[in-house]
Amino acid sequence: MPLLASWLWLLLVLIPLVFLERWIHRHLQGIWLLIFRHPDIALLVYSLLMLPGVIVHEGSHWLAATLLGVRTGRFSLIPERTPDGTLRLGYVETEKVDVLREALIGAAPLVVGAAAILFVGYSRLGVGPVGEALRRGDVLGMALGLQAMTRATDFWLWLYVVFTVSNSMLPSASDRRAWLPLAVALALLGGILVYAGFGSLLRNALLGPLDTALRALALAFTLTVGLDLCFAPIIWVIERGLMRLTRLKVEY
Repeated sequence: MPLLASWLWLLLVLIPLVFLERWIHRHLQGIWLLIFRHPDIALLVYSLLMLPGVIVHEGSHWLAATLLGVRTGRFSLIPERTPDGTLRLGYVETEKVDVLREALIGAAPLVVGAAAILFVGYSRLGVGPVGEALRRGDVLGMALGLQAMTRATDFWLWLYVVFTVSNSMLPSASDRRAWLPLAVALALLGGILVYAGFGSLLRNALLGPLDTALRALALAFTLTVGLDLCFAPIIWVIERGLMRLTRLKVEY
């Protein structure tokens, strides 16, 4: 049952995370477009703003590929629009490999990004007391914890790093391409092992580490959702103010 609770927690925060990340990316671009009134300049400024997160994302792909013995090609942090109209802030070219290594390389930004968020959150921003207060339902404790966080050394710098990394860690469609085939293969393998009588051994070996990994990922997602919920109203107010000031409107 703990594993089921971890899955539910992960799914509950993943849905708003995906929505918030897309909303923030679109409207941050909209703000720069309203300011500069030139798509290329707006794209350049936006990409510079998100650069720490892009470096972590693409660097994670490169590092995972290198550790797995996969040759890499071109590495770019220059933003560009793809033929389908979507925005790509960077990329790393890798050779075509087996499904397992491709899936691991694709998942690298998620793992590294979540680890970075948890490290900065707990060791630099001190979110631990806030999380404990949230778990107890202690509103006053949460407020005091948040107030204490703002007194952390280089608070705004670390907050900016977490914001860019957390909103750049979700894998793209190409990153997820090998996940389904791998999941099917692992499910079939698990079914064969259970049928062969190794169910208890498999359960004892995997449930603990899997539950720990899911909880860590869900916690990183929760921190990201909380941060995005703080920034989204600010972004909305700035964008609306610029629309009134410039008498222009950005269509999404």
